[in-house]
Amino acid sequence: MDQNMFDDPRITAVGLLIEAHAGLTARFAAQFEEHGLSPVEFDVLTRLARSPGNQLRMTDLAAQTSLSTSGVTRVVDRMERDGLVCRRACPSDRRSSYAVVTTTGLTRLDEVLPGHLGIIEQWFTGQLEPAALHALLDGLRRIRDATHPGATAGSTTPPPH
Repeated sequence: MDQNMFDDPRITAVGLLIEAHAGLTARFAAQFEEHGLSPVEFDVLTRLARSPGNQLRMTDLAAQTSLSTSGVTRVVDRMERDGLVCRRACPSDRRSSYAVVTTTGLTRLDEVLPGHLGIIEQWFTGQLEPAALHALLDGLRRIRDATHPGATAGSTTPPPH
């Protein structure tokens, strides 16, 4: 095998992305644990809080988080027991339900976000000049949209009341 293949900038790009993700994930996980949340629970709360009406259909939440529908059901069950989310029936489709962040869930996010934003600033966005950050965000959105088209499922259409 040609040694120059390992110097391919495509391998370097993916390697750096994976290493950066691993470093950030470790810092985030430690901070979430201080607040009694797992990384996936924080992800669920954040996605719900950023969605119209603080809610998403369970299928859209599964698509956004890359969890299976049964995986999202288990996470929402656990979070519902902890009072962080609740379920609401979909009025237009009896087969669907919404996961809705509760006041307790929003309070927990309010407690976590200052430290989380501090980590993001220190270890991610603060490492880049504004133009570099803008270019990175643009590139990441294009990659995300190509590789994970369901990542924004249900986040722009207001749910029925």
